[in-house]
Amino acid sequence: MSPPLAEFLGTMLLVLLGDGVVANVLLEKSKGQNSGWIVITAGWAFAVFVAVGVVGRISGGHLNPAVTIALATAGAFPWSSVLAYIVAQMAGAFVGAALVWIMYYPHWAGTPSGELKRAIFCTAPAIRNTPANFTAEVIGTFVLLFGVLAFPKNAFVTPPSGSVMIVDLGALGALPVALLVWVIGLSLGGPTGCAINPARDLGPRLAHALLPIPGKTDSDWGYAWIPVIGPIVGGVLAAVLYMALGKY
Repeated sequence: MSPPLAEFLGTMLLVLLGDGVVANVLLEKSKGQNSGWIVITAGWAFAVFVAVGVVGRISGGHLNPAVTIALATAGAFPWSSVLAYIVAQMAGAFVGAALVWIMYYPHWAGTPSGELKRAIFCTAPAIRNTPANFTAEVIGTFVLLFGVLAFPKNAFVTPPSGSVMIVDLGALGALPVALLVWVIGLSLGGPTGCAINPARDLGPRLAHALLPIPGKTDSDWGYAWIPVIGPIVGGVLAAVLYMALGKY
């Protein structure tokens, strides 16, 4: 399997399980309806664990353009591979969201709120304030990337294939990143839902716009740039600080 294909499959799994838990909580007559924010954040964290665990040994398990760009900024990933990774991540996120639509197909028509249906696919602010919303995404992704870079490991290892630079998290594998995503959602997710991943938001937002979802509202394209640009800025800032501290 090529690294971009691994990123496609990993991001597809990430969004299938992550958007899937949101659908389980929000859609009418779902078994998990109204089970709350703890379930959503836990589901996303476990989705990260599964997706990174499945493809991490092949592609490094970025599954997130902000991660790919930040690692390239830090010298832990070749810039020549960035575009292929991002395209694969976006495509995988789109397909994962489409699979959620199929999985919960009978529930869309039975759920009256178009806003709840959109929330399954993409993020939205609790209070719409552009500077505050953008800052929230920057801070959340900064914590994610600084944690990934600073966890005890050697982030600058060339795997046996020589094809990618893997973030090696040791015997625990993907668990530290999953726990990091969980605590970001629990602690910092209130203002915007903490996309912290441009692919996780933009790919499913496109799916929401294109799929024949009954009773859906608009896809909120006026907000869509914030969960794309904010995470990239936050990730790059984390990489710059990590390098300034001597890649400790």
